[in-house]
Amino acid sequence: MTDYLAIPLIFTDGSVHVATWSTQQAGGFTDVQIAGIESIVVPLARVAEIRALQRTASNLLDVYVGHHAGERVLAGQIRRGHTETIHSVIWLSDMRGFTTLADRLPPQVLLDLLNRYFDCQVPAILKHGGEVLKFIGDGLLAIFPLTEGTADAREVCDRALDVARKAQASINTIEMPTNVGNAHGVRFGLALHLGEVLYGNIGSGNRLDFTCIGPAVNLAARLEKLAAKIGRTIILSAEFARHSQIALEPLGEFAVLGFAAKQRAFGLRICSEEADQG
Repeated sequence: MTDYLAIPLIFTDGSVHVATWSTQQAGGFTDVQIAGIESIVVPLARVAEIRALQRTASNLLDVYVGHHAGERVLAGQIRRGHTETIHSVIWLSDMRGFTTLADRLPPQVLLDLLNRYFDCQVPAILKHGGEVLKFIGDGLLAIFPLTEGTADAREVCDRALDVARKAQASINTIEMPTNVGNAHGVRFGLALHLGEVLYGNIGSGNRLDFTCIGPAVNLAARLEKLAAKIGRTIILSAEFARHSQIALEPLGEFAVLGFAAKQRAFGLRICSEEADQG
């Protein structure tokens, strides 16, 4: 370079940013060229501010509502009731004994434990095509959408089950605080179900939530509670099991609150990890 020019870009909120130019022209920038650059600084600052706000909004939406939901919000899908019907694997997990832990642990210790617990699930879910929709205390709601209708149901189910196994293995490595006196470590339950959900904006007034609802979500929630009752870590619905190519163990038929018919449930083949959790 023969010359380097830096000019402040002042945004409307008073923050100062910078734009830089360089040249290989012999003798550097001429006075006319510098004047030309200075003449576009104000409109350039407005454009840069818009782009920066868009980037900030995108990053915040990624963090708080998820990448796919964030894209929909930025695209203007913010009307209450703006939903679509999609087929998806539903992931609903919950930490066992969280109420007891909350009573025994200092708030910061509990928060650190909860963050480590979610770290065992969220990165793997996102890496394998899932979308985390909601944290409900110690609960987690996520989906693995079927992008090609039901044609890719087998692949999506087996991918979600692979993530479930990895999450279970990671959670088994979490060490409990010494004053809790729980020799089993962190315990959790997870239900996986395949079904149709309403995906979109739900809420009241100016406060909306981008989530999914429907009987399929309700069934996943009921199955997750059932897993605790029968001593299972991972429980799978009959519809999920029907599409999975992984060998599963039938657990029987169970009466489920809110559903007239008994629901068949499946689990992973008994192994040492599952026995420890049970």
